[in-house]
Amino acid sequence: MRSVRRPGAYVCGIDAAMDVIGGKWKVLILWALDEKPCRFGELRRAVPGVTEKVLSSHLKELEDDGIVHREEYAEVPPRVEYSLTPRGVSLNGALAPLGEWGRENVFPGRESVAGSDPL
Repeated sequence: MRSVRRPGAYVCGIDAAMDVIGGKWKVLILWALDEKPCRFGELRRAVPGVTEKVLSSHLKELEDDGIVHREEYAEVPPRVEYSLTPRGVSLNGALAPLGEWGRENVFPGRESVAGSDPL
């Protein structure tokens, strides 16, 4: 696993975590892999709008960080599946409260929280 991707030290744990999950698509990739291991094409369909280049790049970064496992099967035609590592499962567990917050406070069609302005 890479210890630091950018110059300088991290300010806090959230800073370090955001370096791992930063990017428009990584959290959605993690969400899709939480359901089940997926092949590349399945992930592409599960994350609408992501390009092949970006998906490939993000999967490589998540693999380098020990979040995603890439399994190659010796078959013809070749088959590759991506799944979460134990570290990836724990990261998804840490993201669950953030997802709940989003559903309660931002998700379209939901009522605003009592005492706050509607978004």
